[in-house]
Amino acid sequence: MPRRTFHTQTPLEAILVEQALLLARQLQKTADNASDGQVLAAVEATAVPAARELARKAVEATLQQQAHAVEKKGDRPASAGTATDSPATKDASPDPS
Repeated sequence: MPRRTFHTQTPLEAILVEQALLLARQLQKTADNASDGQVLAAVEATAVPAARELARKAVEATLQQQAHAVEKKGDRPASAGTATDSPATKDASPDPS
């Protein structure tokens, strides 16, 4: 198979491409090493947690990149509020117990 070169534009893209390539190699190795009749089960058992971890890393890297951009601009993020700030709890009367 011919080699391909990938060009990423951000550190986030670089992390995701690197992790996706590692996942692809891991899945191929798992499939190659699986016994006959067990390839699908072995690949699924590897893919599901690995894909979940890839998604977790993508979210983490995205949030870190966003936080870094906000810090660089000097903006302060808006407060997320609390459960007591929600309309459902503001209008509710206190429990008389």
